[in-house]
Amino acid sequence: MARRLWAWIRANAVLVLGWVILAYMLAPIAVIILLSFNQPGSRNTTYLLDLHDFNFTLRNWTHMFDPAGLKDALIMSLFIGVLAAIIATALGTGIAFALARYRFTGRSAVQALIFVPMATPEIVMGSSLLTLFIGFGIPLGFWAILIAHVMFCLSFVVVTVKARLAGLDPRLQEAAMDLYATPFQAFRSVVLPLAWPGIMAAALLAFSLSFDDFVVTNFTSGTTETFPMYVWGINLRGIPPQVNAVASLTFLLSLVFVIAGQLRNRRRSDDRASFS
Repeated sequence: MARRLWAWIRANAVLVLGWVILAYMLAPIAVIILLSFNQPGSRNTTYLLDLHDFNFTLRNWTHMFDPAGLKDALIMSLFIGVLAAIIATALGTGIAFALARYRFTGRSAVQALIFVPMATPEIVMGSSLLTLFIGFGIPLGFWAILIAHVMFCLSFVVVTVKARLAGLDPRLQEAAMDLYATPFQAFRSVVLPLAWPGIMAAALLAFSLSFDDFVVTNFTSGTTETFPMYVWGINLRGIPPQVNAVASLTFLLSLVFVIAGQLRNRRRSDDRASFS
């Protein structure tokens, strides 16, 4: 029996390794979802998973915003995340198109420098931004957080959109213009739809980075409280179990976006295959 099991593992090593890595990645999320249905004995045991003392409840979901300050902090994080994603995506997409389609002086330097914010440790970036804001008299709070989030999201947007543009054939745009489309019409009807999946992926990535950022926000928040700041602050008094429900809901919404994107891509691939 053991020999047959070992032979099966050797024949399916890649598959087994893939499932092990997947389980390693998703295990913390599975624990949080499980804890979101548990009523702990106290706030100090919110993150203790004891299956022998598991008290199933839906109260963490049905009364998600009962803890004082949780709703306001979550709304603030969502608001900043959406704004940062929109601004960073608009700016980053323009930069990505410029880098991918045009040749200009300093292009190589821009391509290299665009990676600097990605490679900079957050603690360094946060302290630098704090010094910058104080030096220029910019008050800490909402606008300081937004400026900081747009700044570090911008690099990720540029890299994501530029990777998408690199796979597009520029002759498609030229073909559209040969058929008497104006440059704007060719861009709107040919280039933009093809680049759209990359732009949306970049926007979702920017929102995710902004939503869960703690280190940079801690330096620039002033009295403004985002969801990560709320969790960090309330941890000193014991985390309410509703935080697990919020975390689970965030993951499930992200999963819905990913599945919807995959289904959309599959449908478009099937449509292209049916026309070819």
